[in-house]
This record gives sequence, structure tokens and C-alpha cells, in this order.
Amino acid sequence: MSTSEIYDLIIVGGGPGGFSAGIYAMRAALKTVLIEKGAPGGQMTLSGEVENYPGIERISGPDLSMQFHQHALSYGLEMINAEVKEVEPGLEYHVVHLDDGSALRSYAVIIGTGGSAHKLNIPGEAEYYGQGVSYCAVCDGFFFRNKTVVVIGGGDSAAEESLYLAKLAKQVYMVHRRDTLRAGKILQQRIKAECKIEMLWDSVPVAIKADAQGVSSVELQNVKTGEHRDLKTDGVFIFVGFSPNNQLVPSGIDMNAKGYVVTDDKCETNTPGIYVIGDLRQKYARQIVVAASDGCTAALAAAHYVENKKAAESDSCQLV
Repeated sequence: MSTSEIYDLIIVGGGPGGFSAGIYAMRAALKTVLIEKGAPGGQMTLSGEVENYPGIERISGPDLSMQFHQHALSYGLEMINAEVKEVEPGLEYHVVHLDDGSALRSYAVIIGTGGSAHKLNIPGEAEYYGQGVSYCAVCDGFFFRNKTVVVIGGGDSAAEESLYLAKLAKQVYMVHRRDTLRAGKILQQRIKAECKIEMLWDSVPVAIKADAQGVSSVELQNVKTGEHRDLKTDGVFIFVGFSPNNQLVPSGIDMNAKGYVVTDDKCETNTPGIYVIGDLRQKYARQIVVAASDGCTAALAAAHYVENKKAAESDSCQLV
């Protein structure tokens, strides 16, 4: 395979980070291809309304995804709808293997496969996602200003999000299957001191119910007595865990204890030429705007890396 058949950059994942990377890569004149196995936009397509993306006061997740997609297409970004099976690092170039048995080579790779919130898998959870069921208080809490919400979970994330929601909602019920929280002591103290938060111990949700306006109640079961009750609510926020989709991260790349990839400020991993962006990367906040920022950073860094890589190859050829 000749050098002309090697991509400058392969982007794995078509979420906001991937499309942002694609736009900046094309502006940098990199020969780039973006590979996405699902619909353009990734998890962004599942958001009912987005009201915190700068410059756009209100837009649906699917519509924002389409705008990202169309913007990238306007630069002529090549896109492939396929599943990536493996990212194989190399010294001269990296190889991305697809599910059809084919393989693409490139000097740099950006991996933006995101992460996934753990699900309860109870009736109504999937059906009413975006109609009162949420996995992100920062994303959707604003819609529940002065309303009643239920938070499911007992760890740090559940506690932090409950405290955030207490600033907006009229009432927050925190449902936990045990009689003590798993969250850190400081968070437990803050939960106890917050008058808007009421703990419902030894309870698990078994169904989420809705009416024409959206979520209306959650059915709870006491794990000790077996008793069932319907708790009226306007929204259900689920925080029972979040996992990065790190299956394609090559071995040898640094990850933290929770499986998030550790990068430098350029989103580059400890393997030269491989970058990680979005929810897969270890960082403070998981938001659309942050993922898009990661994509920009990684693409600019990749452009610099590819330029230096090609210059080194050219110098090597001239010495032969």
C-alpha cells in the first residue's frame, strides 16, 4: 500500500467530539475518515432537548446531531457506517480493523466511543427516556425547576446530582436500596443538611409510569417488607453507574481505576498518535460542549503530529 493510501487521521465515533474533530481535521487539510456504527450524533441523538449548547438557545438532540453531521459534510469529510473491531497501534502508522474484515491505516487515530449510563431495566425506563427519565441532572435539571423529582442511587454521583437538583426542584426524593449511602462522608452530611432532599431507604424502583404530559410516578418496592407504593413525581434521575466504552482502547494505553483513558492536555494518550476524546477520557465534566472541545483539541494536535511525522519520513527518504 502506498503512502497516498494511508489516511492522515481516522476518527472512531460520530458523536459531538468526533464530528468536531472531523471539522477541524478537514480545515487542517488532513486526509480524514470518520467511522460510526450507529446514527450520526451518538448519545446526543437520545437527548430530548438541549438548552445549554452555546449559541443555540433550544434544540432537540436529533436536530443538533444533524447540524453537526451536515457541518462536517460541508467540508467533504468522508464517513463510513461500520463497526470497528480493533485499533492496532504501530510505529509507522496505526491500523483500524472493521467488522467486514477490511483494515484502514493512518498516522493518527482519535477514539471517541463515549460511555454508557447503567440502566435499571425496569418498565417505563426506556419508553419515557427524554419524557421525564434522565441520566444527567446538569443536562436536564433545568426542566424540573420547582417540580418534584426522584433520584435513584446511593453513590457519589447520586448524592452530587441530588444536591444539584435541590437547587432547582421543589422536592427531591433520593431512593436507595440500602439503609445507608455509599457516598463519601462529606456528601452524606450535605444530603442530611439539605431540607429539600428526603431519603427513601431500603427501596428499589420497579416501574416508571407516565401520563400524557410525561412521567407521573414511580412504583417503589421496599426490599425488607416487600411493600409496594406509587410515588408521584415529575421526573426520575437514574445514577446507578456509568461505564466508559473502552473496549477499543489498545492495551498499554493508560487508564484510571474506573476505566477512563488518561490523556495529556492535547487529548493524546501515552501511545503517540492515538488520541481519546469525550466521555471516554478522564475529565471533570461530561457535556456535549466539552466533547466538542475535546474533538477540536485532538484534531489540532493530530494535525501537528501528522505534519511532523511526514516531515521525518521525508527527511529519512532524502538520506537514503
